[in-house]
Amino acid sequence: MNTDTLDLAAYLARTGYTGAIAPTRQALEALHLAHATHIPFENIDILLGRPIALDLASLQAKLVGRRRGGYCFEHNLLLAAVLREFGFGVTQLAARVRYRTTAVLPRTHMLLLVEAEGSRWLADVGFGGEGLLLPVPFGSGAEVRHYAWSYRVIKEADGQWVLQSLRDGSWCDLYAFTLEPQQAVDYELANHYTATHPKSRFVQTLTVQLPHPEKRMILRNRELVEDHGDIVTTRTLESDEEMRRILNESFGLELAPEHVATVCRKVGDGDTANR
Repeated sequence: MNTDTLDLAAYLARTGYTGAIAPTRQALEALHLAHATHIPFENIDILLGRPIALDLASLQAKLVGRRRGGYCFEHNLLLAAVLREFGFGVTQLAARVRYRTTAVLPRTHMLLLVEAEGSRWLADVGFGGEGLLLPVPFGSGAEVRHYAWSYRVIKEADGQWVLQSLRDGSWCDLYAFTLEPQQAVDYELANHYTATHPKSRFVQTLTVQLPHPEKRMILRNRELVEDHGDIVTTRTLESDEEMRRILNESFGLELAPEHVATVCRKVGDGDTANR
């Protein structure tokens, strides 16, 4: 992606990053954490019938200028441009999501492989509430702890790589990927499917998520989840006004009342049992 139009100062202000602009491991970790905890994962524009544009100018206008969030392509394409501006080597990859499903899904998740100080790291700020707060070392299979959550990247017998998280003493697959670099056209195709196909979960279900070191906030339709790692609580949002307030106070999203009303009509009674 061409970084000529990147407004780095505005991005850094949006994410609260104040560290050095250099291709170091320390900068990679701090930048990843800043992005993940300041820009929410959300699919509201899809439910409003708006197209999802992946050019850098559109990504900055939405995620930085309008202080909105987005999903994997939006988050990780923006982060990739910033990482390259810092001087990192970045390879853009694609994955099949395995989380909460046993079906074989298309490669509709974007992630990044980043080179820093002679090592490779999996970076991904676009997987939402279950996703990474910090990059994960690639190739070692070592368990890494991100506050209350643990992750690892393993290699399967067929050559695929898998990102896993530790839940209740067991390793859970989040997604599987190969190291084949992806081009912009690959993401355009996947983005079109994800944002428009009737069977896409993002067309069917409201998803707003924001991780923090101490807890992860997850909103699926009207179900609000607070995940502290060892303790998980849920409650149902009963009204449009409560939905508007939670979107603002918990996720930093300011939406016009008519847009909140449209989203609430789409999510209906909030049945998320099979989503």
